[in-house]
Amino acid sequence: MNIELYTPDYFMREALKEARIALDAGEVPVGAVVVAGNKIIAKAHNQTEMLTDATAHAEMLAITSAANYLGSKYLNECTLYVTLEPCVMCAGALHWTQLQKLVFGAEDKQRGYSLLEKNILHPKTEVVRNVQATASKELIDDFFRRLRGR
Repeated sequence: MNIELYTPDYFMREALKEARIALDAGEVPVGAVVVAGNKIIAKAHNQTEMLTDATAHAEMLAITSAANYLGSKYLNECTLYVTLEPCVMCAGALHWTQLQKLVFGAEDKQRGYSLLEKNILHPKTEVVRNVQATASKELIDDFFRRLRGR
């Protein structure tokens, strides 16, 4: 019997843990992990408020951390798991890293990269959508409910 422990759901649950850290810090709850060879090599969550940096998205921070870990600007043997569909900025950065695979949870119907007519990811990047989408969307919805409640 061959049991695979490290499934896309497993890694997305790790990204969701990062998103909850962001939520607790008052950030938009997006979390990301970068995986190489079934090993998490980078974790991050949104930190735009804490760092007063509009580019401090979970994906951008995870990309930087993974590149530092690997000693390479390319992530062509890596998978990024992120709880929300990347925005255009993050998708552009993923293009330049030549990411092997992108797995995301909830779609972002307002700011997601897929709103563009042309795909801006690297042509070799495989995309898997809607992994743990409900849990990801619930975190985002909870954040904005809290924000409107203030």
